[in-house]
Amino acid sequence: MRYSRVAEAFEDLEATQKNLEKTDILAELFRDADDELANLVLLSTGTPFPAWKNMDLGVSSKTLVKIISKATGRSEDEITETWKNEGDLGLAAEAMVEKKTQQRLMTQEITVEKVVDRLQKVADTQASGLSQSVDQDKKQRELADLISSAEPKEARYLARIIINNLRLGIGEGTIRDALAEAFFDGEHSEEIQKAYDFTNDFAEVAEACREGIEKVRSLELELERPIKSMLAKKVETIEEGFEEVGKPAAIDYKYDGMRAQIHVKDGGVTVFTRRLEDVTEQFPDVVEAVEENIESENCIIDTEIVGYDPEDGSMIPFQKLSKRIKRKYEIQKLKAQIPVTVRPFDLIYLDEPILERPYSERWRELQEIVSEEEKVMKLVDHAETSEEEKVGEMQQASLSAGHEGIMMKSLEAEYKPGNRVGYMVKLKPVMETLDLAIIGAKWSEGRRSDWLGRLYLGCYDEENDEYLEVGKMATGLTDEQFQEITEKLKPLITKEDGRKVEVRPEVIVEAEYEEIQESPNYSSGYALRFPRMKQFREDKEQADSLQKVKNLYEDQS
Repeated sequence: MRYSRVAEAFEDLEATQKNLEKTDILAELFRDADDELANLVLLSTGTPFPAWKNMDLGVSSKTLVKIISKATGRSEDEITETWKNEGDLGLAAEAMVEKKTQQRLMTQEITVEKVVDRLQKVADTQASGLSQSVDQDKKQRELADLISSAEPKEARYLARIIINNLRLGIGEGTIRDALAEAFFDGEHSEEIQKAYDFTNDFAEVAEACREGIEKVRSLELELERPIKSMLAKKVETIEEGFEEVGKPAAIDYKYDGMRAQIHVKDGGVTVFTRRLEDVTEQFPDVVEAVEENIESENCIIDTEIVGYDPEDGSMIPFQKLSKRIKRKYEIQKLKAQIPVTVRPFDLIYLDEPILERPYSERWRELQEIVSEEEKVMKLVDHAETSEEEKVGEMQQASLSAGHEGIMMKSLEAEYKPGNRVGYMVKLKPVMETLDLAIIGAKWSEGRRSDWLGRLYLGCYDEENDEYLEVGKMATGLTDEQFQEITEKLKPLITKEDGRKVEVRPEVIVEAEYEEIQESPNYSSGYALRFPRMKQFREDKEQADSLQKVKNLYEDQS
């Protein structure tokens, strides 16, 4: 197929905002594709490579300006100025080809096959390990030859594909529906979507569509071919979370780590990031952890890789852990500086695909194959409950441990790659913190009986020069925090009534919470929902005012 036919279809797609029209244009293009169907479908996604291969041309917008200059003989300044005026490098390429002063380096007509072959050749150059200067020069020359042989309209879309910014308003759903329209009179969209979820490869799905629906149905998830991770919706409250996922729900800690999909095939381990990058070489410790602690020769586990400080064992943020993702040298040195723990939380393949089974079954199977080992491999912190209070306690405990909060998951849901389907939600980050005084406490019971536990928090009423209670903080504290709080509060006790004490409001803490509610049960008239301590505020002598609490409450609505 001539590439000019593709460019014409792309121009028609760009000219409409109507999804049905886009679907019809693509369906007609796919029906006419013949042997170029797979390549054509990939180009329609804006890249000549299947998503699971995680390949790119490695060409920035700045480099593309140089390529267009080589192809057309126009100066880089002129191209940049046109780009600035048009707001699109594709249109700039089109304008430069219309003005070009050089003769074409190739005279043959551009075909879809030629475009894909050339782009694949450039991608192979990118991955070949050539020196940076040789690599860049060869890539630029190959792409300049391609643009030089293009007609103006063809150059527009070639330039956009080169930098992976096709700008046609086409998503996976449009391509799915166009395949259904082209080969099944609009039917079987769900089965096509399922096939794409399993393969992460629209080229393979398109070829299957041409063979018939039974071929589409036969496509399966394969080991060492990563699929997109299931994504979570954000919710603002625990109630909203239960509305989305149902009761009871699974509650997991949300770690500040690296999402990793780990494939085990015949005992061999491959580690993929959420972006489907193969980072197996960068994480030899993860490979070793899986080999030693996963009792399956063929599986896919969804995990969070969490970094920790080798000296004190405290969790480190993702920003620091991310140094290991791109590192290709001194891997052993960085492994020692930033060790990791693997935290599995889902299982999507166990000798066969199981992502369509309920999460409760997948979790049970995961428990069976994971052998836990401290600082090496531990299942995610997990509970199953219908109680809001239990969820709040887990959220506070997670945040106190330095994590990001919690996930809430439907126990009956299947695994839906790439979708924010409401099967899994993450609780929205807490609101603006408040600096509050500890105005009372209760002696704990059991092994913590020597420590003050439940803390009564107060805001300052400027009008009446008094502290008013705004919440109780009882969970999510470590033993060290309980001990420190007790040492600070004991000298400040002014009154004792059974286990309850009143203290002078001299200890100020920074408190996080889920939301502020009106409450007749507290003297301030407001209650913090699930408050937790972030830190002591040694630099403050007075708590935030009642007026600030009122203002934050009103800002919620």
